[in-house]
Amino acid sequence: MSDSLLSSLSDRTVLVTGATAGIGFETARQLAGRGATVLLHGRTAEESRAAADALVATAGVDADRLCTYAADFARLDEVEALAHGVVAEHPRLDVLVNNAGMAAPERHTVTADGNEIAFQVNFLAHYMLTCLLEPALTSEPGGRVVNVSSSLHRTASIQWSDPNRARRYSRLAAYAQSQLALTVFAADPRVTAVSVHPGVCDTALLPLYSHEGVAPAEGAAHVVRLCDPAVEIVNGAYYERDERVDPAPGVTEDRTVKRLSKLADLLVGRSTT
Repeated sequence: MSDSLLSSLSDRTVLVTGATAGIGFETARQLAGRGATVLLHGRTAEESRAAADALVATAGVDADRLCTYAADFARLDEVEALAHGVVAEHPRLDVLVNNAGMAAPERHTVTADGNEIAFQVNFLAHYMLTCLLEPALTSEPGGRVVNVSSSLHRTASIQWSDPNRARRYSRLAAYAQSQLALTVFAADPRVTAVSVHPGVCDTALLPLYSHEGVAPAEGAAHVVRLCDPAVEIVNGAYYERDERVDPAPGVTEDRTVKRLSKLADLLVGRSTT
């Protein structure tokens, strides 16, 4: 579907995490280009501001359509502050794009919160953010969460007794586990959500997949399509680019979803209800 056939998003407010580079930056650019108000998240305030300035200078985006936020996802206190700031300033949020991500490091690394860093940055921070944004996320038709996941979730398993992989660590397995968790989270009945593998793109994560990738703008287009209220979704659906396909076996099983929620609540320090 060409941009000319897509609906205007001028009445939509969208938060994009990891919006300072790669797919996140291109997602923000395309959303703003279609009239959405875009909340740009970056690791630091300087990175977020630079991304907003670049969108205005190079893409002709209206600066009034952009708001910047900062939080280091390796610090859960900053994720909590981000959520509270967004809810206070944007009490209605139509779409949350959980895009921020990192490749797991070569050596096993634990955050100050006590979690393996890729599991926290790629999944736990987004889990916590989504739960805290629940008061703002609209339940009206078209409101949704879009998790930018990976086809590598198919190679993964969640190590329930050792999610931080302290006993046996490999960077690829740690990264894949974080993407599997993010994909499972899309099936959580508390939110209307989908997950999408945007294709192998030429970003910082490319070495995990291949030697060559498509332009980030091409991958972002698949994310933006799912932000459009004209695109009907089913909670927990998984897409590879623009095609809905079955995720890995067990991803949408109620038992797995509940088990992951319980584990995530424990690891981010949220009390379960």
